[in-house]
Amino acid sequence: MLANFDFDVIRRALPYLFYEGMTFTLTLTALAALGGLVFGTALALMRLSGLKTLGRIAGIYVDFMRSLPLVLVIFWFYFLVPYIGQWLTGASRPISVGAFASSLITFIMFEAAYFSEIMRAGIQSISRGQPAAASALGLTYAQTMRYVVLPQAFRNMLPVLITQTIVLFQDTSLVYVLSITDFLGAASKVAQRDGRLVEMYLFAAVVYFTISCIASFGVRRLQSRIAIIR
Repeated sequence: MLANFDFDVIRRALPYLFYEGMTFTLTLTALAALGGLVFGTALALMRLSGLKTLGRIAGIYVDFMRSLPLVLVIFWFYFLVPYIGQWLTGASRPISVGAFASSLITFIMFEAAYFSEIMRAGIQSISRGQPAAASALGLTYAQTMRYVVLPQAFRNMLPVLITQTIVLFQDTSLVYVLSITDFLGAASKVAQRDGRLVEMYLFAAVVYFTISCIASFGVRRLQSRIAIIR
């Protein structure tokens, strides 16, 4: 079977696959992870604020996003965001957002629901005595969260946050449905151009598997180091 494989098509496509496709994938992953973490932390603080209205709004949002297939959310935002922009700006026609901006907004809002639950668990893992001690020292709620609770929660949940980022890295391949040239999209274009679907899709699978395995190994090492620090 391997005798029929054309490995040279992979070699010729490497610059295109990595300089354009993988660059896009890693950029989208990094920006979506950062935005999702910030938004997710805000959602977690809303749920833990003690204000029923804020907590209920955040809870509904998290449950809603986690109950939807990601590919459906990608399509939904791709077609909906231009009309939201039209409504916000009062333009006469839908605002041209672009596939990248639309997919980035989608991943930030979708992943925030998952990062929110991770950060909520991290915040709840901190002893209640620490916020009480911070309050006794005169720190406000915002200062307590910024300087006392969130740094420890982030450190405690760092392995889980990285694991969720690995899942996000894999999920970015779904932007292929919008004809965006991510790594999988680039591999698909080369496969269809050269008629070598098996070679290119197999190579793409190997790359995703390798990167995810290396990152997962790093997470296990990090978990062991955090356990020692504790």
